[in-house]
Amino acid sequence: MIRDTTSTDSFGGLTRRTLLEGSAAALLMSAGTAAAQSANAPGAAGLAPQGAGRLPMSFRINSSRIEASLDPRTSLLDALREEIGLTGSKKGCDHGQCGACTILVNGRRINACLTLAIMHQDDEITTVEGLATGDVLHPMQAAFVKHDGFQCGYCTPGQICSAVGMLREAEAGWPSHASADAARGRFALSDAEIRERMSGNLCRCAAYPNIVAAIRDAAREG
Repeated sequence: MIRDTTSTDSFGGLTRRTLLEGSAAALLMSAGTAAAQSANAPGAAGLAPQGAGRLPMSFRINSSRIEASLDPRTSLLDALREEIGLTGSKKGCDHGQCGACTILVNGRRINACLTLAIMHQDDEITTVEGLATGDVLHPMQAAFVKHDGFQCGYCTPGQICSAVGMLREAEAGWPSHASADAARGRFALSDAEIRERMSGNLCRCAAYPNIVAAIRDAAREG
């Protein structure tokens, strides 16, 4: 025999559905009361999620001290572009794959989209805006102009900053995968060396031959 689950025979006048709904409501009310009591308990404020507000931060950017109030979760790239107004560094992939956001931190090239601004308050940060000296272009900037090392120009700031950092690495004796002898103290920057060392910077316009020529020229003059 099929039992009618909506009958009131076994539940003192209550249907099964009414009983289940009442039990669920009681559980929800109990959980809400417990949560409220926990939130009001001594020291509960210290358990609240952190990082929702802004913090005062101080940076050394292009030889100038810059103060900013930032969310501690802000990337260095977003801080430079959206908060400080240095828009030379471009946001391409935002995943560290294209190199358009490359800047120099303590003389070394990094992808600004992959690091938090709050981590670099005591560092020397150089963006493409800080390479020139007044109206005199940096040798790498001048070489890119001379050799037409850009087309749309979107990747160019990252290419130039990366090239400046790359030459410093080569001068310091850092080998690359294209180096024939990794134990050598200095490396002749052949086209293969330059291409390998700059492989983290992509050019959607494919101006690579001119970029390589510009870097090779700047390396000779430097």
